[in-house]
Amino acid sequence: MTTPLAAKIAREYGTPAAVIDMDRVERNIARIQAACDAAGVANRPHIKTHKSPLLATMQIKAGAKGITCQKLGEAEVMADAGIDDILISYNLIGEEKMARLGALQGKAHMTVACDNSVVVAGLPQAAAASGRPLSVVVECDTGRKRAGVETPAEAIALAREIAGSKGLKFAGFMLYPTETGWAEAQKFFDEALAGIRAHGLDVTMVSTGGSPNMVNVGKLKGGTEHRPGTYIYNDRMQVAAGVAGWDDCALNIYSTVVSRAGPDRGILDAGSKTLTSDTGGLEGHGLILEHPEAKIARFAEEHGFLDLTRSNTRPNVGDVVRIVPNHVCVVVNMMDEVVMVRGDEILGTLPVAARGKLR
Repeated sequence: MTTPLAAKIAREYGTPAAVIDMDRVERNIARIQAACDAAGVANRPHIKTHKSPLLATMQIKAGAKGITCQKLGEAEVMADAGIDDILISYNLIGEEKMARLGALQGKAHMTVACDNSVVVAGLPQAAAASGRPLSVVVECDTGRKRAGVETPAEAIALAREIAGSKGLKFAGFMLYPTETGWAEAQKFFDEALAGIRAHGLDVTMVSTGGSPNMVNVGKLKGGTEHRPGTYIYNDRMQVAAGVAGWDDCALNIYSTVVSRAGPDRGILDAGSKTLTSDTGGLEGHGLILEHPEAKIARFAEEHGFLDLTRSNTRPNVGDVVRIVPNHVCVVVNMMDEVVMVRGDEILGTLPVAARGKLR
């Protein structure tokens, strides 16, 4: 069954369309800001989820200290919109990136993360270009085995290297503990902190991360801020992690059923170029709100293959359904714009301004 709002969106914008419920967006912003305030840590939301200066500004007006970006291109979009306190939580390497970082540092307060000496060696170029010191945090691996130094001794050595580099200011540590690894993260941080203090250094920023870690926010003794991202929209992964409910999922993909060639199958007009192939470790590629037992089993580029064998209700050709994506961040990056709604009212479109900023 197609809801009146879905029919209107399909008529005015076509499908597939990414639609955000602004009431839910505002509620999510307020809820996480309140949780950070209650825990006594600053909120530094990661904009990789929404990639919108308007939504980032809403987060800041609600109380966020600043924002987190993963790539320089995202930070450039945000700084051009007047956002002044930006952490880039990623290793930046190369002369081209140092020139851009220097230009950014000239108009916004920038902090960058690093986990190796090659990155540290390049950063003075950006500081010199901006004419002011550049703040740097050491990224620490506390269990995810992604980026980050693996031992407190490495963290201490890199902090000293940063502090000894012209134009750089050692600011602190950046951590992304696993959901169950906060005790280990505390041990790592305590040892690293004692080590740098023994060498006359201290921290002004100790940043933890992740929307799934909101259940742990504030648990790191000495932590100063947290970097949640996905919470503004939420998705099927966040629901599975127990940190959001379906009513917290602010972004849905509206998709039309374009084929029902067999009784137990169908085709959506949303394929891998819309919902992406990132399952997030879940079965299927999204939850269809009108038919929750249906499974989006596989994709072609523009086809979503429906498996209806377990579904008590079955859509008809022409029905417009609402899908909660598995991983909303990568879905948003496929969109030039999202449609904003409030209740049954369409407010207009919002550009995904930092979409595709991979450098």
